[in-house]
Amino acid sequence: MEKTMKKTALILVTTIIVFAALLWWGGALQWAGESGYIVRETVGKHGAGSGQFDEPTGIAVHEGRVFVADARNARIQVFDNGYPHRIFGRDVLERPMNLSIRDGLLYVADYFTDSIEVFGLDGTHQRSIRAADRLNSPGGVDVFPDGSVLVADTYNHRIVHLDRDGHVLRQWGTTGKAGRGRDEFRYPTDVAILPDGGFVVAGGYAYRIKRFDAEGRLQAIWGGPFALGIPGSLPGWFNVASSIALAPDAESVFVVDMFNQRVQHFSLDGDLLGIFARPPVEPGRSLAGIDVAGNGAVWTTDMTRHEVVRWDTAQP
Repeated sequence: MEKTMKKTALILVTTIIVFAALLWWGGALQWAGESGYIVRETVGKHGAGSGQFDEPTGIAVHEGRVFVADARNARIQVFDNGYPHRIFGRDVLERPMNLSIRDGLLYVADYFTDSIEVFGLDGTHQRSIRAADRLNSPGGVDVFPDGSVLVADTYNHRIVHLDRDGHVLRQWGTTGKAGRGRDEFRYPTDVAILPDGGFVVAGGYAYRIKRFDAEGRLQAIWGGPFALGIPGSLPGWFNVASSIALAPDAESVFVVDMFNQRVQHFSLDGDLLGIFARPPVEPGRSLAGIDVAGNGAVWTTDMTRHEVVRWDTAQP
């Protein structure tokens, strides 16, 4: 009986996916809205010199300056008006990932050191935050007004709220247990805190986005009905949601759809507002990080082109 039920469920899921694919290829599920954004500027090329990158990942924009996690070069690069301004972190960082800036400090999730590294915006290292029960390859971080941090603890399959000294205040998901259920995570990659204390989670390899209220209760979930990574252009679905950033008014969220090489823009309830990509979209390429400047410009990192890209609205 159990085998029959599993077989029936598998056939049903396969049928729905094939049907959705046929609809897509026939044009029925193509995104009909405006893309809204076009490429205005690209910065960088492959290398280890100033202004060059080796797989850039996280990005944060602050008062006109762009901070980039130059992952395989194990450093942070800062750009001002498109020009290299400062490099720091090589004596501390090993594999920087997503970034966050708050109150004049840059917070860096470091994938290899299992820590959150905190720097002044001038590059001076301030402190390290390590969880009392050990982070495991954190992918993203954001900061509450009191200085406590919310971490996408990627290989622990959890979201964890730590105080300034690394003590666990709250946790979502079971440490070390991957899952795709409502209360589970599978390699989560990034977090973004809302003004009211709620937060949004990029589910990474669970291919979902989840929004929680200030009490930590799940309020919305989206990204396709089966939490499956779908290669291609199905609107609203993901093939790894690797990074997220709130719009300037914090009323919507931009999501990097990593291996589909595009950005998807949603309301906080998961309504699709727009999709944009940089052609050509080719197998093996991937975007990584995202941030949104106060003026609405969207900045992304392109891991395989080793570039930073600025997108702006299509209107002149």
